[in-house]
Amino acid sequence: MPNRLIQKVTGLFRSKPTSSPVKEPIHIQNTEAQTDQDNTARIIAEQTHQIPRKHLDDNAAKVVYRLLDAGYEGYLVGGCIRDILIKKRPKDFDIATNAHPEEAHELFQRSRLIGRRFKLLHVRFGREIIEVATFRAGHDSEENDDDVKGKQAESGLILRDNVYGTIEEDALRRDFTINALYYCVKDHSIYDFTNGYEDIQKKVIRLIGNPDNRYKEDPVRMLRAIRFAAKLDFEIEQATAAPIRQQAHLLQDIAPARLFDETLKLFQSGHAATAYQLLKEYQLLEQLLPSATKAIKKQSDDGLAEALILQGLKNTDRRINQRKSVTPAFLFATLLWHPLQTRMQEILKQNNKMPQLVALHAAANDIIAQQVKRTAIPRRFSTPIREIWELQLRLPKRFGNRAEQLLEHPRFRAAYDLLLLREQSGESLNNLGQWWTQYQSASTQEKEQMVSELASDGQTSRKPRRHRRAKNDPRNA
Repeated sequence: MPNRLIQKVTGLFRSKPTSSPVKEPIHIQNTEAQTDQDNTARIIAEQTHQIPRKHLDDNAAKVVYRLLDAGYEGYLVGGCIRDILIKKRPKDFDIATNAHPEEAHELFQRSRLIGRRFKLLHVRFGREIIEVATFRAGHDSEENDDDVKGKQAESGLILRDNVYGTIEEDALRRDFTINALYYCVKDHSIYDFTNGYEDIQKKVIRLIGNPDNRYKEDPVRMLRAIRFAAKLDFEIEQATAAPIRQQAHLLQDIAPARLFDETLKLFQSGHAATAYQLLKEYQLLEQLLPSATKAIKKQSDDGLAEALILQGLKNTDRRINQRKSVTPAFLFATLLWHPLQTRMQEILKQNNKMPQLVALHAAANDIIAQQVKRTAIPRRFSTPIREIWELQLRLPKRFGNRAEQLLEHPRFRAAYDLLLLREQSGESLNNLGQWWTQYQSASTQEKEQMVSELASDGQTSRKPRRHRRAKNDPRNA
């Protein structure tokens, strides 16, 4: 992309500050063999990797060229290169540079710095955000002599990771080899420091460095290994997989808000059913969904709990592959339905006079309170979850004009979908889902006929309302 194209983009870039240092370009040796400990890169030429330039993001390229014009290094890096190599469409494009976040921020008008534990720069192009990260180095680097830029807990968990280094050091600080590929826009080659290109060809998920230490640094890497294996249909390399079961408990030290985001990435990527099976296999599911895992292991409902979860995840995959919308509220309403039922029955046993709806509300409070200790569900999702659950009790009550009122409820569609999933998982609901399916497409006359037939069958009959006598009624004497 010629530099004059950058100059035509008005209002996006700031002028180059006079105090910005000009970095010397790096020199990378061309080698055929590469190990995790080497500081040299294998250079994969364009005629070898054959990435079509049209598949690269124009906005990301503009950011890279602006960094290069200012005297810094800049590369497209990570998942975007990996996905293009395996013929998938990248979700986003990330950039790595030797410019510090504050230095890069000076170059882009529509940008903002984010994060404290891991400082990044976001450059905005309309709705698209290009993420720019500075090359990281190990915490034993001289740059971290005061233990401030990078800090780890005694357990090994990284608390702060803002030690800046070179591209060679940055490659070894990344999590998996398949995510450590750097695309150079100047010669359109790929720099590979960790044999990531070869692992992509072999369809292997491999951690960079010692797996025990890398999982202790950031236990979320275990979830990322599962997600990549499910999404890419890759195998987790033996040494990478070996410590996962023993270190699964380390996820309890991760902030619930971060685990909520990782759960959505696992279950809303279009490969949720596969990810679920891998989470079970590596004993990670109970760290994310403890109450659901307990319901599955109990199996007192003939496997209905797991059957519903699988139906829900397959339905989510299908909707994503059809480019339909999905919501975390429906996902968690499905995942936690059977734990809710178990807790509700416990409450009713303690107080058999309690109305069923009141017991449901109390159970919902308990189940959501337990879940947010692991994955912090925001209120904008927890409120719809409660409404979807409440409608499961209201959908069987269809007499009078209640059916039409339920049809107009804002959560009806989600509640109806959960009802169908419950039936598909084997739960006996007296063809309630089929009735609602027919009712939605029926004419006004047909709807009235359907409701009247229910009344004649006695399915929706209710006791006559008891009227209280006025205090001055002589019949009270």
